[in-house]
Amino acid sequence: MHTHASTTAAGTETDTVAIRALLRSSAEAWGRGDGAGYGAHFTEDATDVTFVGTVYRGATEIGSAHQALFDSFLKDTKLVVDIVDLRFPAPGTAIAVTRGEVHKAARRPRRLGKLATYTLVRTAGGDWAIAAVQKTKHRPLMEAFSFRAQPKTRPQAQEVPGRP
Repeated sequence: MHTHASTTAAGTETDTVAIRALLRSSAEAWGRGDGAGYGAHFTEDATDVTFVGTVYRGATEIGSAHQALFDSFLKDTKLVVDIVDLRFPAPGTAIAVTRGEVHKAARRPRRLGKLATYTLVRTAGGDWAIAAVQKTKHRPLMEAFSFRAQPKTRPQAQEVPGRP
């Protein structure tokens, strides 16, 4: 997992390491097909907006829904998650923008065509957990068309999530 993190007074290097470990652990649970283990990375009132637009609420529902997916459509898949931006807008709160992909191949996919924005919170026990995630497919052709048709829509950031 690659990280480009901006660490502020609200987030320490320890927090960055812990969040990287949390997202890596959630991807490992995915790879094992462990719905309960995947759901355990979320808060009890978390929101997961999936790639297809389904909204799951709470760690238990997220875990059980993913177990059903792991037992069918997502059987034997792996999840790649690379953090492209991590910031700490307030103490105990982090926002991570990631690029990722779900795949069945033995090797990591070359193109990471999905983006996800994670809102993470520090729990009462001091650990980090996922409070919300929103997943989106990157559509480079539509994006290029938009930028060409209306150049002012191009983001000003040097590194834009989802683009090399």
